[in-house]
Amino acid sequence: MDNAKEFRNVIPDMVTLPQMFRNGGYSVVRIGKLYHYGVPKEIGTNGLDDPASWEHVWNPRGRDCDDEDKIFSILASPNAKTVLQRGSGNYGGTLSWLAAEGADEEQTDGKIAAQAQQFLRQKHEKPFFLAVGFYRPHTPYVSPKSYFELYPQDKVELPQEPPGNRETKPKAALSNTARAHYGMDEDMQRSAKQAYLASMSFMDAQFGLVLAELEKQGLDKNTIVIFISDHGYNLGEHGLWQKRSLYEDSARVPLIIRDPGMNSPGLPTGRTAELIDLYPTLADLCGLKPDRRIQGTSLKPVLENPDREWNRAAFTQVVFGNKKEAEAVGRSVRTERYRYTEWNEGRLGSELYDHAVDPREFQNLAQDASRANVVEELRALLGKGTN
Repeated sequence: MDNAKEFRNVIPDMVTLPQMFRNGGYSVVRIGKLYHYGVPKEIGTNGLDDPASWEHVWNPRGRDCDDEDKIFSILASPNAKTVLQRGSGNYGGTLSWLAAEGADEEQTDGKIAAQAQQFLRQKHEKPFFLAVGFYRPHTPYVSPKSYFELYPQDKVELPQEPPGNRETKPKAALSNTARAHYGMDEDMQRSAKQAYLASMSFMDAQFGLVLAELEKQGLDKNTIVIFISDHGYNLGEHGLWQKRSLYEDSARVPLIIRDPGMNSPGLPTGRTAELIDLYPTLADLCGLKPDRRIQGTSLKPVLENPDREWNRAAFTQVVFGNKKEAEAVGRSVRTERYRYTEWNEGRLGSELYDHAVDPREFQNLAQDASRANVVEELRALLGKGTN
């Protein structure tokens, strides 16, 4: 499956996470982007939503959609100089940005936050499952000018990497940015990163409004809050930008779980988790029955004791190419210490990084004879697949 395929055509009777809550007597609500959307063209629509999952939905649309003709995008080609173009109409998969006029509440994410606040102010006769999906920092990186001012362009730091770093990587691993940095010079890279940081801070401020309203209404005392993203992001590491790489910056996501019933709140953990663990975790915490076909493992034991033993790994996969081109399939497994990746089962290269000493993944140890046993163990784990 991919993010443009409607899962109901594959598993028609699947009980989704919100359906589980709905079946358990909860009011189930979606505001904004939860299932896949084409951004920005499908903002304000249902996108590839699953109607069976929700009782109520809201699809706010803000001035960022009306300001699209003002957005700057990079225009890159394999050999020519990369330049900026305004109003290209090509924003969703291209580095694009705008320091917008107007207030937070005029933007789509501002409207999403306002709708979530309004929902929390209502009288609730049933427990609720509220899914709030913000669009930013998805490209185009649009946020009010004040957020750009938090990150002066001349202060934006670019990744510092050893000479020849890209040459140590399998070619397939660099597929999403085949030309390093899309050919951008350092000033343009700083502009792109400034815009990303600005849109991230803008989204963070909107989420803060929702949390403040939750507390204001006294609902924080019995509400589990989870903050996640669907993927990480490259901002120039290894010459890569955006998502769809198997390096740490792209494959790792934020995961914060706040359960008012836990005995040790606010503690981090070094244990490894996957997004598919959320469904069984919430089922466990709320005493609900999940669909029998779900994958993943409840994280409740880790929430109760963040330092407990936890021998689980996380898996990530990416596919490049299409029917007309040779496919490059990358599969990666991450343990607490190592990341091991194979491209086309190793035929297009393999990678091993020791995060204990190399968290930025510069030194590929896959061919290091002293790590042969580690490679063998992780190759077997990768072959076994998701926990």
